[in-house]
Amino acid sequence: MKRVRRVRWAAGSAVALALLVAGVATVASAREGGSGADRAAAAPRTPAVESADAGFARDMAVHHQQAVEMSFIVRDRTKDEEVRRLAYDIANTQANQRGMLLGWLDLWELPKVAAGQEPMGWMAAGHAGHSMKGMGTGYRAHDGSLMPGMATRTELNRLRSASGRAAEVLYLRLMTAHHKGGVDMARGCAGLCTVPAEKRLARGMVEAQQSELDAMAQMLAARGAGPRS
Repeated sequence: MKRVRRVRWAAGSAVALALLVAGVATVASAREGGSGADRAAAAPRTPAVESADAGFARDMAVHHQQAVEMSFIVRDRTKDEEVRRLAYDIANTQANQRGMLLGWLDLWELPKVAAGQEPMGWMAAGHAGHSMKGMGTGYRAHDGSLMPGMATRTELNRLRSASGRAAEVLYLRLMTAHHKGGVDMARGCAGLCTVPAEKRLARGMVEAQQSELDAMAQMLAARGAGPRS
């Protein structure tokens, strides 16, 4: 329970930090010298509800929440310290990032759920002239899996009922697929988003999750397993 409270506190702190940093940046911009017209031109524009910035923040917050959930599940299903340490790192990191994403949506006064907009729709071809190799189209949500890489409800229930090595292998397989979907989303934001801080966060996600993918491949191999087909 102490770890759960720490992660929840971290997520809440991240929301407050995101709001504070963004607020300071806005105030600093407003206080720059020049005429009112100059200040208006220099002021950051709030992303639109259908923008890649808002879409990424909404979708990645949902994606991250499942990673946190899976990590807490496996923590209680195995005593292997290597897997438990990885799960804690993923839960802590993604809870913090999720807090930042939700904090930006609050700052922008945008909904956390956009009615009528399909998950990943912001990645479809047409945004800023980019084509993201079919991402944002063609994925059919099923059994609770809303976006590429997300586990289904059936898979989560299997993880909850597994233990020991079986739980470790299933978690590593599910998280590998989850990270691959997350990396594709983050690369999409790095190319399509316009808010500099969000683009930097997305690039950081790509680097960190790719490193964890390499580590999970080694952990699966050590257990005589590989990624799911």
